[in-house]
Amino acid sequence: MAGAGLRAAARRWLPCAGHGGPRAASSSPSCPGCGPPGPGVHCPGAPRSAPSSESAGGAEPSAHLWARYQDMRRLVHDLLPPEVCSLLNPAAIYANNEISLRDVEVYGFDYDYTLAQYADALHPEIFSAARDILIEHYKYPEGIRKYDYNPSFAIRGLHYDIQKSLLMKIDAFHYVQLGTAYRGLQPVPDDEVIDLYGGTQHIPLYQMSGFYGKGPSIKQFMDIFSLPEMALLSCVVDHFLGHGLEFDQAHLYKDVTDAIRDVHVKGLMYQWIEQDMEKYILRGEETFAVLSRLVAHGKQLFLITNSPFSFVDKGMRHMVGPDWRQLFDVVIVQADKPSFFTDRRKPFRKLDEKGSLQWDRITRLEKGKIYRQGNLFDFLRLTEWRGPRVLYFGDHLYSDLADLMLRHGWRTGAIIPELEREIRIINTEQYMHSLTWQQALTGLLERMQTYQDAESRQVLAAWIKERQELRCITKALFNAQFGSIFRTFHNPTYFSRRLVRFSDLYMASLSCLLNYRVDFTFYPRRTPLQHEAPLWMDQLCTGCMKTPFLSDMAHIR
Repeated sequence: MAGAGLRAAARRWLPCAGHGGPRAASSSPSCPGCGPPGPGVHCPGAPRSAPSSESAGGAEPSAHLWARYQDMRRLVHDLLPPEVCSLLNPAAIYANNEISLRDVEVYGFDYDYTLAQYADALHPEIFSAARDILIEHYKYPEGIRKYDYNPSFAIRGLHYDIQKSLLMKIDAFHYVQLGTAYRGLQPVPDDEVIDLYGGTQHIPLYQMSGFYGKGPSIKQFMDIFSLPEMALLSCVVDHFLGHGLEFDQAHLYKDVTDAIRDVHVKGLMYQWIEQDMEKYILRGEETFAVLSRLVAHGKQLFLITNSPFSFVDKGMRHMVGPDWRQLFDVVIVQADKPSFFTDRRKPFRKLDEKGSLQWDRITRLEKGKIYRQGNLFDFLRLTEWRGPRVLYFGDHLYSDLADLMLRHGWRTGAIIPELEREIRIINTEQYMHSLTWQQALTGLLERMQTYQDAESRQVLAAWIKERQELRCITKALFNAQFGSIFRTFHNPTYFSRRLVRFSDLYMASLSCLLNYRVDFTFYPRRTPLQHEAPLWMDQLCTGCMKTPFLSDMAHIR
């Protein structure tokens, strides 16, 4: 009965377009913070032996606790049929705010990682080039050359404390997630992290990143291009620490950042992509399909990017064709975002067909022409594209989306390529069983903590240890060092909170738009606030089962 109820719920909540990914089988990884899974942790769906349980009436407290534990394990196992592990669709669009595409008349786009999706093969190239710049131009030790790019080390959204050389994951409440702090390539023990911040995991607001992720001493890595930067920074710190070399943390951070910047400024990345677009640019035909479909339905399109015209032109010719500019009503390159959205001083400059600057004063933005720099205030004045009828897509939450939503009332869509992989992990049986049992075990701990005799405290301690091990296993399914980009163990990450704040919609790629009608309305799910959901999922997940633990909570008023 319970399984049938959940299957019915699953059918109601399946996305309308596309299909979930294949199930991925994986072994239980160990966690650097708590070691390999202990003897008390195994597949949550498997039968498990425990101290014999008597009836709750005359049982010893510890036996009563284990009986409840066994009941909950059986319940969780029965409630998770195999098909529950394909609930999420990696090709779906997810809404933070209600938005109807019927009301959107104008679509705007960033270029890098929005119109143009790049293969992961680009990151090792950026890492190696910046590493060589450090050695050859900044005179860093030759030994750094032994480090290669590790694609599985870092995730987007991490923070870096410059003075402490600490790369870490922070949640929405400014707390460091213990077990996710690294100095160089080595994990920093939890007690040392707490000691570094004055006896707490909390990072005060004045030390945290500012509006654009650049605080006085703590920086946030928010874009996808920052992945090779974090990897290089960690490798250089690792080399200096491993060889006992003294270094100034601020100088080292700036040198690495400048070396990464040089790769972009000197055009190295542009050269690699232009020389082998088939290798580096993904889903080009889908980008063409999205743009063509919008134009066919009478939508107006514009492009605002920081990339230079020659690079954008070659990429768009590869994806869309030589007449790509005819799809766009306005094209702006080298816009210098995010200052494009806030600085009124820079005027628009027109480029000729060869990309050379023209000197005439811009009084209107013409279709088929290319413009450089400028500012949003002139853009709004010349186009009269204002408010919620404009939807702009970008991959950087700060420099692409924040100002547009908060200051100008545009609708915004975040492109988060990592979403596809994370959803495929969430759809695996290992993740679903591990998370569900983890939630149920947490509910048991919350209600049974009223048992405080010596034997019961031992039982509760065993449950706490098992819960921690389960959390580490679940974290490592996403990334062994830092886990998911969207969650700490239970809270949203700092990145995730900004995603909710600055985007109406988010998706893995623009191609997700092809799964929806152009007049589709997205409705965000009503997620309960804590006071709206006083009972745990382990009690009411079928919506009809009797709650077995209410009597245990009767004394709470």
